[in-house]
Amino acid sequence: MLLAPVDLLWNGAIGTYIKASDETSAEIGDRGNDAIRVDGRELRLRVVSEGGNLGVSQRGRIEAALSGVSLNTDAIDNSAGVGTSDREVNIKILLGAVERDGRLDREARNEVLRAMTDEVAAQVLRDNYEQNVLLGNSRSNAAQMLPSHKRLITWLEERDELDRELEFLPSNAEIKRRVEEGRGLTRPEFSMLVAYAKLALKSDLASTELADDPWFANTLAAYFPAEVREQYGDDLHAHPLRQEIVVNAVVNSMVNRGGITFAYRAADETGATSEEIARAYVAAREIFDLRGFVIEIETTDNVVSTSTQTELYLGFRRLLDRATRWFVQHRPDRIDIGEEITRFTEPVAQFATRIGELQQGVERERFAERVSEFEAAGVPHALALRGAGLLELMPLLDIIERAGNEGWDLEEFAGVYYSLSARVSFDDMLTRVTALPQDDRWGSMARAAMRDDLYAVMVELAASVISQTEPTEPTEPDARVDAWIAGLGVTATRALDEASDAVHAGEDTGLATLSVALRRLRSLVR
Repeated sequence: MLLAPVDLLWNGAIGTYIKASDETSAEIGDRGNDAIRVDGRELRLRVVSEGGNLGVSQRGRIEAALSGVSLNTDAIDNSAGVGTSDREVNIKILLGAVERDGRLDREARNEVLRAMTDEVAAQVLRDNYEQNVLLGNSRSNAAQMLPSHKRLITWLEERDELDRELEFLPSNAEIKRRVEEGRGLTRPEFSMLVAYAKLALKSDLASTELADDPWFANTLAAYFPAEVREQYGDDLHAHPLRQEIVVNAVVNSMVNRGGITFAYRAADETGATSEEIARAYVAAREIFDLRGFVIEIETTDNVVSTSTQTELYLGFRRLLDRATRWFVQHRPDRIDIGEEITRFTEPVAQFATRIGELQQGVERERFAERVSEFEAAGVPHALALRGAGLLELMPLLDIIERAGNEGWDLEEFAGVYYSLSARVSFDDMLTRVTALPQDDRWGSMARAAMRDDLYAVMVELAASVISQTEPTEPTEPDARVDAWIAGLGVTATRALDEASDAVHAGEDTGLATLSVALRRLRSLVR
């Protein structure tokens, strides 16, 4: 049965049935099943699901994954049970306080618990769904991200929170070999790393005041079933584990949606604390309505290919990463989540569906091509538009911020920005920056710094156009950009030509070339 050529093996029994080929039965320690145990590389199936504990040894999982089998760890596959227990305990703690106050008797309490069974089950399964989406997405760019995963593993070791050898995570020598072979971590290894990444982030946030932010009253309420919120909403703030519930929800969202290394890389490359990263992340998530975007993607389950869905997921992950860093850099003192959401959400929504109209030239053509590609893959038109324009939304933070500070017309400034973007080949420059090597920490930091500088120069150039030219009737952003370039004369022409040459230098477009191009553009800022 274990070696049958089937789609799925579901293990719900006691004992370890699959090991690695270089493991002995004595190492497994399950004598009762020695006679039938098989090696991971021998499996002829597609998926293993562990309903029991340790049905497969961790080394056996890794060997099976390297042989093409899809499988997690037992902790991931069994996490619904843990999630259900957590919710049961937290709901009983809340209702226990209500019962002690004489507002609820035991029989009525038990009836309330029975009534919310289905909703709790749905919440728990939702958590499982998101965590498995994370693992699937992680596999899609595993080789590219391996240097970052290596740094995360090292960082966790330095904190004495991870024993790499105990958890069978690859050594530096093995990681080097996988880099050379173009392979990343396996799904069982990711499953292990997810757990440690979440534990580290929870540890960092546990001692902060994050959960005290008024905005997280919504997060706390969302954790409990509707009946509890409706009848005992006023009691939620007094829950003794309120902080833990909020922190757990924030961490799950950050890792499941931002990625396994997201919080670590953002803190390491910006110098911000985990609390600052968390605040920035939540603000970015809400402003760009990434919850709504995810729901749209999920409606295409079993309609479009997994690879297409992954492309959409990774697109919003990149937007989350950049927007989070933007808030960290522009709000060095403290990020007021509610205030930022109020300030940016409406204007972002105003422009989000109009990216194709705002963009000009080659950038507009590429946007239309991406939309067509998504639609050809079966993605509905509205989602294709949104998915194709995700990263093009990032400049809106700069546009809205600058226009608001200067009292400029937002529509006019946005038009000038996107018109100028096409003139300086901004999209091409960002693509080149993304392609820069990130083999080590310094390479990653240099790449991130270059990208941030590009965004900063672009908004300054657009501000120069607005400041140095007169509005046209009707408003024509291209005309104002033309007037600005003409006013600067040969200086502008030369700088734009050199920036274009740098971007289109092929394999020679490295950090040095991009730095020169950026400097030329910065010289036009007045």
